Amino acid sequence: MSKQELETTAQAMVAKGKGILAIDESLPTIKKRFDSIGIDSTEGNRRAYRDLLITNPGGNHYISGMILFDETIRQSSNNGRPFPQVLIDQDIMPGIKVDAGAKNLAGHPGEKISEGLDGLRERLAEYRELGARFAKWRAVITIGDRIPTTGCIEANAHALARYAALCQEASLVPMVEPEVLMDADNTITRCYEVTEATLKTLFYELYRQRVTLEHTILKVNMVISGKKCPVQAGIQEVADQTVQCLLNNVPASLPGIVFLSGGQSPELATAHLNAMNAGYHNLPWPLSFSYGRALQEPCLKAWAGKVKNADIAREALLHREKCNSLACLGKYSGDMEQAA
Repeated sequence: MSKQELETTAQAMVAKGKGILAIDESLPTIKKRFDSIGIDSTEGNRRAYRDLLITNPGGNHYISGMILFDETIRQSSNNGRPFPQVLIDQDIMPGIKVDAGAKNLAGHPGEKISEGLDGLRERLAEYRELGARFAKWRAVITIGDRIPTTGCIEANAHALARYAALCQEASLVPMVEPEVLMDADNTITRCYEVTEATLKTLFYELYRQRVTLEHTILKVNMVISGKKCPVQAGIQEVADQTVQCLLNNVPASLPGIVFLSGGQSPELATAHLNAMNAGYHNLPWPLSFSYGRALQEPCLKAWAGKVKNADIAREALLHREKCNSLACLGKYSGDMEQAA
C-alpha cells in the first residue's frame, strides 16, 4: 500500500457520518458478554454472533470499518466467504486488534502495560494478507491513589508508538488507543489532567518513532467523571472539556479522532458525541465513534443466542449505528430513542 493509499484509508475510516464498530473482544471479554445472556462462549456461538454483526443489512451506511479479533478474521460467514471479504464487499474496511492485552506493569502497583510487540511485524504481515486495512492497539491508564505515574504513561505511549510505526511499515493504518479508564471516583477535572498528560506523551513518542500522523487515527476516551464520582458532569460539560483537551493536545494533521465508549450507556455515549459535533464546528479533525459495547449491547440482548431473534437484533444494532451516525453530524436527538 502506497502512502497515498494509507492516507485514503485513514480518511475513509472517519468519512462524514460514519464510524467504527469494534467487535474485537478477547475470549475472556466475550465470555462475560455471553454469560450475561446465558449462552456458552463456544467458537460456533462467537462466529454466529459476529456473523450477525458483520452481515447486518444497511450497516454500511453508517459504519466505515470493523475491528476484528484474531479468531474472527480467520472465520467465514454463513455463505462461506471469509469475514474480511464479506466486509470489503460491503465497502467496510476490516481492522484487527493486535495488542496481547494489558498486564501488570512491573514496579508499578495498580498500573498496566499492554504487551504484544514481540513478533508483531510478522503478525501484521499476515493480517494484511488476510484482508486487514487498519489495526488497533489499546493501552489502559488507571486513575487512583498516586497513579497514573509518569513511568506508566511513558511506557504505554512508547509501546503505542512502536506499534504504530510497525503498522505503517506493513501498509496498515494504525489506530492508537490510550484509554484513561472511567472506573474510579475521580472528578472530570482529574480526568482532563490525566488525559492531557497521556496525549502529550503519546504524540511526543509518535514523533520520536517517526510515525506519520496523516496516516494515523486516534481512538481516545472522553473527558468524563469517574463512575464512582458523587458529582457527575453533565453532557455539555463533557463535550466542552473533551473538545478543549483535544484542541490543546492533538495535532491538526491527524485525519480524525474516534471515541471509545468506556462503559457509558449506549444513549449517553451517543449524546456526548452529538453535543461535541453540534456545539463545535470547523474543528481540525472530524470527531466520530469506535464503540464496542455501546453499539452492541442492545443487539446482544435482543439476540440472546437464538436464531429466531436475528432480525430484531439486527434492527437494534442498526438503530444504534444510525443514532451515532447522526451524532457525528450533530443531528441526533434523544427523541429518536423513544421512536425506536
